Amino acid sequence: MGSDEKDSNDMDKREFLKGTGAIVAGALLPKLTPAQTAAGNRTNWAGNLTYSTDHLDLPTTVEEIRHTIHAHTHLKALGARHSFNSIADSTEDQVSLKHFDQIELNASAKTVTVGAGVTYGQLAPYIDSRGFAVHNLASLPHISVVGACATATHGSGSRNGNLSTAVRSIEMVTAAGDVVTLSRERLGDQFPGVVIGLGALGIITRITLEVQPTFQMTQVVYENLPFEELEHNLAGIFASGYSVSLFTDWQKHRATQVWIKRRVDAKTPRHPEPTFHGATLATRNLHPLAGHSAENCTEQMGVPGPWYERLPHFRMNFTPSSGAELQSEFFVSLDRAYEAILAVEQLRDQVTPHLFITELRTIAADDLWISPAYQRSSMAIHFTWKPEWAAVQKLLPQIEAKLAPFEARPHWAKLFTMSPAVLRSHYRKMADWKALATHYDPQGKFRNAFLNQNIFA
Repeated sequence: MGSDEKDSNDMDKREFLKGTGAIVAGALLPKLTPAQTAAGNRTNWAGNLTYSTDHLDLPTTVEEIRHTIHAHTHLKALGARHSFNSIADSTEDQVSLKHFDQIELNASAKTVTVGAGVTYGQLAPYIDSRGFAVHNLASLPHISVVGACATATHGSGSRNGNLSTAVRSIEMVTAAGDVVTLSRERLGDQFPGVVIGLGALGIITRITLEVQPTFQMTQVVYENLPFEELEHNLAGIFASGYSVSLFTDWQKHRATQVWIKRRVDAKTPRHPEPTFHGATLATRNLHPLAGHSAENCTEQMGVPGPWYERLPHFRMNFTPSSGAELQSEFFVSLDRAYEAILAVEQLRDQVTPHLFITELRTIAADDLWISPAYQRSSMAIHFTWKPEWAAVQKLLPQIEAKLAPFEARPHWAKLFTMSPAVLRSHYRKMADWKALATHYDPQGKFRNAFLNQNIFA
């Protein structure tokens, strides 16, 4: 982090550029219809971050987006506000595309194109009613499709790539105001570089995903799986369902719960086994946090239902959280996952007092340049913290030190303290990605303090 003096100088420069940029824009650019705007302090979903600007543009057309881009020297797209760090922050202007809510299904091509304001909770029932599904969902359906794909957000499943692996094309407006369509057919081997863009390449207006035939799923939960079972059976445990999650509070050397989501087919057992690697079958619906009502959780007990009502942990029509929280997540290679779990477990007495719960999930390897699962099948070790940033900020370096031998990659939209140099060293294609971002945004219009510090420094 820079000094107070440096921050003050940077702010002076930004204010100067903001003023001169607006004058140039007004003099040279065509007169476009301005977007709607909203003023007032806003926070992210968790409430741990107040954005640095009170200015929010709410365009309804691509032309209004172009006008907004030309009118500002720096701006960032704002999705559903589910990022826990400042990746979407701006000191000058933010752009919300919540009015871009169109969904277009192409059944013959097996794709769906959605506007940047569409959430998975809106997309899923729409395509399901027409006989289709996406390959996976995150634990919350409330997140936007574009925001999730831009930050490599994921669900679980040893054979399931993160949500961005379903992307087939992206429509965005560049810093120059050009509307471009990016696809593997047009970009070839550069396409994996643009899919996870962190908002640095342009303002995405629409995104096209691959879909598959709809399917039914069941979900069962087991309690108290001994960690010893993971030493030799980790891969089999996480491959026992289409999507599998283990929850732990890091005490008693065990996972408190195992959530197994399976596709319904001829091989699906009609009655789940009473035990699973030493864990016992739950006899009622459970919340991941002991003592919390399971009312807002998706149906368990092996009851079949649509894929989109089983893959998330929480229902769309319910508030997904018990209150304010913080989140961190680190990806390690799956073949060393058990070692990584044991390393973190050494901090259990320091971690547990500030933790709601940890979730362990697996993600298939992919070819997306700055995906945390790039070229390695991964386990994600996820921490849902109590809203105690002072304590969490001290714990994260300790966790990162324990995970350093495993070259852990943090989730781009969650909290971490890893040094930028170490972070960049974990991505072999980082230099290529930076060059690609600079190609689409030569002056860094879509960069912010988060991107400058962690990537472009």
